[in-house]
Amino acid sequence: MLSVQINKACGLDIHKNFLIATILGKSGEIEQKRFERNDQGILQLKSWVIEKQCDVVACESTSDFWVPIYDTLISHVTVIVGNARDMKAYSHKKTDKIDSEFIAQLALNNMVKPSRVFPKLHREFRSYVRLRHNLVRKRTDIKNQAHAILSSEMFHLNDVLTDIFGKNGRMVLTGICSGMKFDQIVDKLSPNVRKKSELIKEILEREMSQSAAIRLRTCLNLIQYIEEQVSNLETQIFSYVYKHHKREMDILISCPGIGEISAATLIAEIGDFNDFSSGDKLASWLGIVPNVYQSADKYHNGRITKRGSKVARWILTQVAQAASRKKFSKLKEFFNRKRKTIGYQKAIIALARKIATIIWHLITNNEMYEDETGYQKGDIKKRKIVETAEISIDERISIISEMFAIVNKKNTDVT
Repeated sequence: MLSVQINKACGLDIHKNFLIATILGKSGEIEQKRFERNDQGILQLKSWVIEKQCDVVACESTSDFWVPIYDTLISHVTVIVGNARDMKAYSHKKTDKIDSEFIAQLALNNMVKPSRVFPKLHREFRSYVRLRHNLVRKRTDIKNQAHAILSSEMFHLNDVLTDIFGKNGRMVLTGICSGMKFDQIVDKLSPNVRKKSELIKEILEREMSQSAAIRLRTCLNLIQYIEEQVSNLETQIFSYVYKHHKREMDILISCPGIGEISAATLIAEIGDFNDFSSGDKLASWLGIVPNVYQSADKYHNGRITKRGSKVARWILTQVAQAASRKKFSKLKEFFNRKRKTIGYQKAIIALARKIATIIWHLITNNEMYEDETGYQKGDIKKRKIVETAEISIDERISIISEMFAIVNKKNTDVT
């Protein structure tokens, strides 16, 4: 909340292609305008807000639609980006104009709690991390599709190979799609897998249908392409994080269950750990604390709030699952105690919350993780940091042109 006196406030209801702006004053005056959400429209909004001498501009954190508006206005006027769920709790919304006026009314009465807005460079870094997260999920979906194709054709390679998308597994799958003979496929496999050649031969004696082979080849090509793009994103991610957050990376990696990717993801989603006064405040911001209901001195803890970043909660859950399997670890002992009383799923969330409070303490106090049980983490092979080249203006124009060509082709195909 702002501590200064607010005499005039502007509320924004932002949509994909336009926004509604309402200016309210303490004396009751009201003005409302519509602006296009493009460069010209945002500049017109800036001029209007400055001309009307607004003390504050407020909006909801709807998707990323607010980002260019925030970056344009922040050097000229105070901008508050409020949590959409908190602001909706005050009233049932009706129309865009009412939404805009209502946000202005909240801002005028200093009732909008500002969300944490990261610096522009950090937001770009976080966008790399989130895109990588989405691509990995897409890759998993395609792998599941490939598993379904193999199962439908009764090629049970999982019974023989630990990972059918590993080096040996891909050689077998590529051979199946290409119609290679069994001996040619086996010659390319590693010595350990060749020992299972008889089992593999029994599986490959079946004939795969042409339709299944085409679909499987498509899946393999997509998986390879996505992995190349994930690798490119990881180059950008680690180049930034080791340049700007090396100390935090080293501290996080010292904790059980946290590797390079999970450490970089936590830094991207949380930002400056010093923004939180305690580890419990961080856990609350991440949404891994229970809803609390009180009535007549009776307390009831509900499900976790699930506020904040979904990606941060997901990665903390993955970290907790990994930490719960680490031998001779204090975190594993904590998990085992909790599991006996509240079950596996709730124990994992409890461990995730504990890890959140631990990493807050470690980073804010500049300490490395030390386990009382004598647990020691093995060395993690860190990525080689490569300086990334900036994309030139010509390359950016080329990317935009390709994007429009794809969109136009898609529209032509539909019509």
